[in-house]
Amino acid sequence: MPWRELTPMDLKLLFIADYLKGPPSFSALCQAYEISRKTGYKWIERYEKEGPAGLEEHSRRRLTQDGGIPHTVREAIIELRGRGETEPGPKKIQAALQVRFPDQVPPSKTTIYNVLKQAELVKPRRLRQRVAVYPKPLEKAETPNQLFSADYKGQYLTGAGVWCYPLTIMDHASRFLLACHSMPNTNFQETQAVFTKVFRENGLPERIRTDNGVPFASKGRAGLSQLSIWWLRLGIIPERIAPGRPEQNGRHERMHRTLKSTLPAPPAVAWEAQQQHFDRFVQHYNHERLHEALKQKTPASCYMPSPRPYPEKLPEMAYPSHIECYPADSCGILNRRGLRIYVGYVLKHQLIGLELIGDGAWDVIFGPIILGRIDERDAIDGYVTLKVLPM
Repeated sequence: MPWRELTPMDLKLLFIADYLKGPPSFSALCQAYEISRKTGYKWIERYEKEGPAGLEEHSRRRLTQDGGIPHTVREAIIELRGRGETEPGPKKIQAALQVRFPDQVPPSKTTIYNVLKQAELVKPRRLRQRVAVYPKPLEKAETPNQLFSADYKGQYLTGAGVWCYPLTIMDHASRFLLACHSMPNTNFQETQAVFTKVFRENGLPERIRTDNGVPFASKGRAGLSQLSIWWLRLGIIPERIAPGRPEQNGRHERMHRTLKSTLPAPPAVAWEAQQQHFDRFVQHYNHERLHEALKQKTPASCYMPSPRPYPEKLPEMAYPSHIECYPADSCGILNRRGLRIYVGYVLKHQLIGLELIGDGAWDVIFGPIILGRIDERDAIDGYVTLKVLPM
């Protein structure tokens, strides 16, 4: 059966139905449908005047033809688009029209764009799907093992012409460098193997802070990836810095700058000797190099292993007794008493929680992470869409 989504018209009709039932407050009703009070009053006014037909989307086309442009100007826009080695955009075409037709007010950039689009001279851009924003403010770490930070330092070619992706893991409070591994790629399995070694030797942290790249995050629900799901099942909270904000992981970036200063330029270390170079750097950084922020102590003198050992068997996600738990199937669909909820393929076979928050309304969670919210009354043919909560 194909996946069905609620159309805008469906949402408007459901809003009106809930309004006619008499909600606790108009503000709460608008908040539940993620619209402003102004929009809510507009829908009600149209419904009272025209019935359901008044909820249909109204045309935004101008009521007058003042936006029309002369044929000569239209032809000039098309001509200017194809002139030269590059394709000028509406802003540059508008400036050129001012020179060519000095006695006329040039069309707006939107009008110029529409002319180009009608002439099939605009290539549609593929929308970039982004990782979900981390919902909570980043917390500080004052003692060892409260927070680990991890990152892949920018890749580079080794002397043999093989790409190296250095994976670094550091304790935030003590600056103790837990790992610096030369990696041939950034896939999940090899990254997990490095973290497993670190956890076996040093125990588990409370949180791990990373950027939004692979394999730390994905474009699925809540930005979860296979690696961060594994962390959550180990009782580790994944944190992600904001996109384009490397200073939020500034201590790790500063360590990378020190690491970079030790690499030959251009890199001439053979792949076989690369890990030996990193091992020497870890020894120097942890046990020999004094750190000003640590009052001229070494990171090794300020770090101690975590009291939380790495478990030999990966535990299932645990939930409080008031939360209903259901395993997602091999397609990432959760089945609850005839209700089917798609939580994402990356969460297949994981134990998902449902927390009742209101009459027929549930928060869908994976451990401490809220994936979204559902309302049983929104179900269509047994399917219900998971709504992403505003940050």
